[in-house]
Amino acid sequence: MLAVFEKSIGKPPIELSLPAVGRKCLNGSPEEIAETFRSWRSDSTFYCLSNSNFLALSHEGENPVYPRSIVVMDDIFCIFSGALYNTCELRRHYGLSRQATEAVIVIEAYRVLRDRAPYPPDQVVKELEGKFAFILFDSKASIVFLSRDRDGSVQLHWGIADDGSLVCTDDPNVISEACGKCYTPFPPGCIFIGGERLMSFDNPMNKVRGIAQEDDEGNISGVVFQVDLLTRFHSLPRTGSAANWANATLIEGD
Repeated sequence: MLAVFEKSIGKPPIELSLPAVGRKCLNGSPEEIAETFRSWRSDSTFYCLSNSNFLALSHEGENPVYPRSIVVMDDIFCIFSGALYNTCELRRHYGLSRQATEAVIVIEAYRVLRDRAPYPPDQVVKELEGKFAFILFDSKASIVFLSRDRDGSVQLHWGIADDGSLVCTDDPNVISEACGKCYTPFPPGCIFIGGERLMSFDNPMNKVRGIAQEDDEGNISGVVFQVDLLTRFHSLPRTGSAANWANATLIEGD
């Protein structure tokens, strides 16, 4: 699976670009990234949006235990890889039919969270029991929503292309080609809401920080995102509005 979102929509964390500081970037444009993926995955299906934003799905090399799927509902796109173990419970909870797939469940959970929920997003994702990674894009609201299970069982990488676009994929070769050194695994047990914040759904009151890694010459060679147990948010938003998801106050230290 692959998704590319322009900088103004994806709004990736600035830490993702640290490995490019002081270096000349030779990364591809969204169009070149799409062409590379198409040439490597002949069975790929593309969902092209405005301003070179797109999502793509391929079943080549798919793990049968963690299949990939995509669903589009009411201008919301969701690529899901993995399996949920409590689908029956979640279908009942959201009033869905027995045929509702994992991607449909994630879309419905997002819609409830966006429109009606009186609690923050970590509560919704915590209810997803299983091994998974998903990329969701609300094209009407221009919101990117990413998550990965707490064990990191399903691959998901994210990075920044040459033009600042956010690139998300489960293929390390694709993202290395697209982003050079400006990529890293998406942190397990976390949620990212484009333009808002990266948060841990097990430790939502603690900030998730990007930690730079250096090579032997002192150059930044990569970034790893980790939960900072010493930095806490004073409170989390309790509204369902996406515009308020990041309205929290930081407290530094114990």
